[in-house]
Amino acid sequence: MVTPIIQPATQSLYDQDYYLWLRTTINQLRTGQFPAVDLDNLLEELENMGRSQKRTIKSLLIKLLEHLLKLKCWDGERERNQGHWKGEIRTFRRQIQDELKDSPSLKPYILEIFDQCYQEARKEASDRSQLIIDIFPLIPIASLEQILDENWFPEYHSKL
Repeated sequence: MVTPIIQPATQSLYDQDYYLWLRTTINQLRTGQFPAVDLDNLLEELENMGRSQKRTIKSLLIKLLEHLLKLKCWDGERERNQGHWKGEIRTFRRQIQDELKDSPSLKPYILEIFDQCYQEARKEASDRSQLIIDIFPLIPIASLEQILDENWFPEYHSKL
């Protein structure tokens, strides 16, 4: 015999059906039914959106820096992979620019996390290349402005 799942009476629409809660909340706001709005969950969602945008920017910046470091420092794989890496670099730059276009107030945040992201990217590049981390410069290879410039790529000197 299958026992039906009984939802607690205190469980909100937010907990039962997120999409329906979202549509209901939007409708309530559009029609001016402000007292009916589930304000606690709405505020939580808005706060989460801001945190999510910050996480996205941070993740993209780390990936961008990682690929720039591989392009500059991974001699053994550069010839074979530089086209792929440059394509990824362009993609990450575009995605960061799209995020900043939607939320220009995040520009100072990128400056705030730049050094931390660079150090994380060094670790990622070292892990993925299996090269010692000291191969990748301790100090950022370029300014944030250069890193985000769609036409800038790091110089490297071929050992041929």
